[in-house]
Amino acid sequence: MDFISIDAIWAIVAIILIDLVLAGDNALVIGMAANRLPPHLRKKAIFWGTFGAIAVRFVSVAIITYLMLIPGLRLVGGIALVWIGWKLAFQDNNHDIKAADTFRAAITTIVIADAVMGVDNALGIAAAANGNWTFIIMGLLISIPVVIFGSSMVTKLLDRWPNAVFVGGFVLFAVAIQMLLKEILFIDALADVNPWILKLSPWIFAIAVTALQFKLSKKASKAKAVTI
Repeated sequence: MDFISIDAIWAIVAIILIDLVLAGDNALVIGMAANRLPPHLRKKAIFWGTFGAIAVRFVSVAIITYLMLIPGLRLVGGIALVWIGWKLAFQDNNHDIKAADTFRAAITTIVIADAVMGVDNALGIAAAANGNWTFIIMGLLISIPVVIFGSSMVTKLLDRWPNAVFVGGFVLFAVAIQMLLKEILFIDALADVNPWILKLSPWIFAIAVTALQFKLSKKASKAKAVTI
């Protein structure tokens, strides 16, 4: 994949947006986990906790990238990405994560939480990079500052512009269809399909689903406001 190609630019932009949208929760967990530590230990806990979290994420991306070579796994991954993108607009932002009282407990909490919550982020990076390890490593490097500083940056961004979450959903929907179109099981079936249809279908799907998601989320918000 050439760095100056449209596919390369899209992969980089997609990875950055996926990191911004999906790494926010992980950043929030880091802030909560280190909250009760003495001030002089907080930065240390955030640094080492993030280092461990990134290591776990690297392993996750490596495993997912390998699994994508198995027939049928891109299909499962694509469906999973659609679900992840869909729930972004409807998820409850409350996390049942207690602040840690000790340095070791804080780091343990951060790493375990990232291992559980970072699967969607790892899947998104692996899908957007399409097996290109240059982009995968780039995506992981990008996620480091996002996770470290994202607890305030991402939450403030989404508080001020809550509709920004739909941008993340749009990217995930498009990446999901691009993944499905590269599924080994569909190679023969898609061989005779017009190339332009294959190029445009991810964007048409992403626009349609994001529009439906936006409409339903606003309807759910109004219904919730009425009940309150």
